[in-house]
Amino acid sequence: MGKLRAPDFLQAFACDLKNYERPFISIKTEFLEVDPLVDPLGLLSSKFLGLPFFPKGKDYPTDREGDPMILVVQINFKEIPSLKPFPDSGILQLFFSKARWYANEVAIVFHDEKDVLEEPMQNFSFLKSEDYEQIPIHKVHRLSFAKEMEPGEPEDSQFDCSFGGLSYWDYYEKLGKNQATLMDRYFNGDGHKIGGYSFFTQGDPRAYEADRKDDIQLLQIDSDEAILFGDMGLIHLFIDPVALQAGDFSKAYFYWDCF
Repeated sequence: MGKLRAPDFLQAFACDLKNYERPFISIKTEFLEVDPLVDPLGLLSSKFLGLPFFPKGKDYPTDREGDPMILVVQINFKEIPSLKPFPDSGILQLFFSKARWYANEVAIVFHDEKDVLEEPMQNFSFLKSEDYEQIPIHKVHRLSFAKEMEPGEPEDSQFDCSFGGLSYWDYYEKLGKNQATLMDRYFNGDGHKIGGYSFFTQGDPRAYEADRKDDIQLLQIDSDEAILFGDMGLIHLFIDPVALQAGDFSKAYFYWDCF
């Protein structure tokens, strides 16, 4: 992880900013020109879209109409750099209803290390190419990971650093154009990531629910060349930190917004 250095005009706040630095796992993507049902990546591989690892003994997720759901994200924690309190093994998955993901009809599944040793499902003939037509991730992505540090994100309610007694936005409004541009670049929490700060287009939902104010971001997926959540939006998974520490992914929840 490289050392963060704030722009010169922020050096007066360096000590305070140091307390807000947060490690995260950046997700780098390479999209593949393949049919998601002819997935060249292994069943255990981290990926966007493609075929999931799923033990034969588990019930495959279905939507409220009883239709099988579509894998949109799979993260194998054995493939990422260690980052506490995230697990070092197991597979996290996000599934979407083929037609109603935007209405939060999703499934969050975690397979622990014991599950991963089970015999996997191999026959996915119940999935059809047309099931992917309304899925906002348009191509299979191969993923790679790097551990990095970030200084903060003003849209994240957990970033409440004071700038000489001023809030982020009050301080920002006093800056000239060049300094504001540097500040935008430095405090930038967008992109694909595990952990770290969250970027929002419509505000942080955790700011409005006292029992969720300390929840951790499990995952953030951004719109890009081959991904479009509404009008250039993002999706997030959040979880209570105590539940994460206990490996209880039933407490994880989904949120998305767009411009």
